Amino acid sequence: MNQKILRCALLSTLSGFCLLPQDAYTGELQDRPGVNTLGEIVVSGQGEGVQASETVHTVTAEDIRSRGATTLDQAIILLPGVNVRTGGEGVPRIDIRGFRTRHIVLLLDGIPMNSAFDQQFDPTVIPTENIAEIKLTTGASSTLYGQGGLGGVINIITKKGTGGVQEMIAGEVGDHAPYSGRAIVSGATDRFNYFLSGSASKVDGYPLSGDYRPTVEQGSGYRNNSDKERNAVFGSIGFTPSRDLSLGVTYNYSQGYYGKPFSAVNDPFDPFANSPKYVRVDDYSGHSVQLAADYALSHQLSLRGWAFFNRRDEHVNQYDNDNFDSFNLVAGSFQEHVTTSISGVTLQPRYEMGNAGALGFSFAAERDHWENSGPLTVAADSYTPLVADKSLSVYSAAIEYELSPLPGLGLVAGYGHFLQTRDEQNSDDYSLLAGASYDISPETRLKAAFKRNIRFPSLGDLYDLSKGNPDLSAERSFSYEAGVERQLPLNSTVSFTGFYTQAINLIQNDQSTNKNTNLAEVRFAGAELSAATHCIKNLLLRASYAHLYSEDRSRAGRDQQQYTPGDKVTLEGTYNFASGFSSYASLLYVRNQFFYTKNNVTPVQKAKLSDYTLVNLKLSKRILDNKVTLYVGTDNLFDENYETSYGMPQAGRYIYGGVEIRM
Repeated sequence: MNQKILRCALLSTLSGFCLLPQDAYTGELQDRPGVNTLGEIVVSGQGEGVQASETVHTVTAEDIRSRGATTLDQAIILLPGVNVRTGGEGVPRIDIRGFRTRHIVLLLDGIPMNSAFDQQFDPTVIPTENIAEIKLTTGASSTLYGQGGLGGVINIITKKGTGGVQEMIAGEVGDHAPYSGRAIVSGATDRFNYFLSGSASKVDGYPLSGDYRPTVEQGSGYRNNSDKERNAVFGSIGFTPSRDLSLGVTYNYSQGYYGKPFSAVNDPFDPFANSPKYVRVDDYSGHSVQLAADYALSHQLSLRGWAFFNRRDEHVNQYDNDNFDSFNLVAGSFQEHVTTSISGVTLQPRYEMGNAGALGFSFAAERDHWENSGPLTVAADSYTPLVADKSLSVYSAAIEYELSPLPGLGLVAGYGHFLQTRDEQNSDDYSLLAGASYDISPETRLKAAFKRNIRFPSLGDLYDLSKGNPDLSAERSFSYEAGVERQLPLNSTVSFTGFYTQAINLIQNDQSTNKNTNLAEVRFAGAELSAATHCIKNLLLRASYAHLYSEDRSRAGRDQQQYTPGDKVTLEGTYNFASGFSSYASLLYVRNQFFYTKNNVTPVQKAKLSDYTLVNLKLSKRILDNKVTLYVGTDNLFDENYETSYGMPQAGRYIYGGVEIRM
């Protein structure tokens, strides 16, 4: 066997492979062709600053393309600390280090994409053809990101046009006659750049595994009420009137519908099963717009700022039965029109002081609004209105200081103060950050960080028509982490991070009053081992192992947080042949997920979801001077029958193929 290949294989095995959080030794503010950094919340200057002490994973456009990811959740599912689960809401939820989606801040070019109602988000409405890179910070994050990110921050940076004119058109088909198509036109001159894309997709329903056992509610074949349609348009224009000033505008639009698959278990004697609910989002639409500017007042002082508006409308209907043809027979059925919007402005000055370090500032104001209307059935042909019109404002000011007092040593300290104003009261709280990194050699870095963070209650937490509580206070977390990153021979890297987080005052429903209450205390502890190797030209291997222990101190009988994997293993490999043929494979193994009986069942019982392994493959071939790419792929190659929530079977084997044409 070739000695180089043998050394590579041995090194890869010993290092454990990895999904590494990007090269730890690159600068942050260099001009990146095709990357629209104008709306990005920048948390570091010419050096790495705060990011050197934290865990930051970067997913590039090339990573997304290799994986065949068409939505945000597919793009980041292999990252350590990330768990993607799908329950009764019918959309994937992204958890980070045990924290739920509402504890994750999602930014698209600096625009908050979390719902103004419950601060959750649907990752499937963010198409990947617009994404230049994704920066995922897990655990402790910069104070400049604001409040809310107890679990982490997902910062999506979109593409921009480069020199000349580029055009792309692509189409894809797959099992059960779904389709997707997308097109891009982009370009740039000396002072202008533009990027315009559109996409459309439709799925009639996803296939269940051949090993799935049918129930009264769900037969074999395709998942009931799992159809969906998504249409999206994205555009950006940039203008650089001088070398010191950049201006830009971005616009994002999405529209579609989807069903929420109901529980496949409808057994009144099953203490773990919830009764099926027949819900559809029969129409949704959303749009966001942003105006941004970046001005270098001097060599040391710069000012970035943007104003944004983000709105989403949904028609959500809960039907009487699985025929989805009536609302007026069963108590609890409803027809609901929900409108949420977020608008605001952010200013981000930065002052570089050379050897004395750098100061970063962030000043932001945000207005959240929620409207609700429609009838709720309380008995046959008897209704009550679902009417609400609520708003709140959040103001924030943050400062962060970066310093490198010795060669290889980086220090960062940050403070943020936040104010939430609403009709009945005003609340304020703060965040603290302290981090350090030290390069003990050119190949090895040690790092540590601490973050006190807060999340204000959302409009839904406060004013939900059935369980809202206006007296809620902010949730708080205390996160500690430390790790080491090591560059190895043969273009290989390895990293290890350990962390501990205490979260208090978490908001959950109090079963005795059926109201949201600051009840929960949860503790998380874990470790993430990751590595990567590029030891052979055109070959990239990555892998990771993540362990997470959760301790739920909020409710008797629940020792661990439910639907929180204890162990996760990922493997990923890409090889590009000189002939233009490329192959990609990934493996995801998840184990030790537990769940509990329904809240009204006593005594509390504990059960375990089946461990599962998912293998994906994709093969592609470039032809006609690399202008045309043909590809085929399969998700869940071995047709695994698995669940991420009890009674909610997930997709079995799915085969697809497509073509991409660049002009």
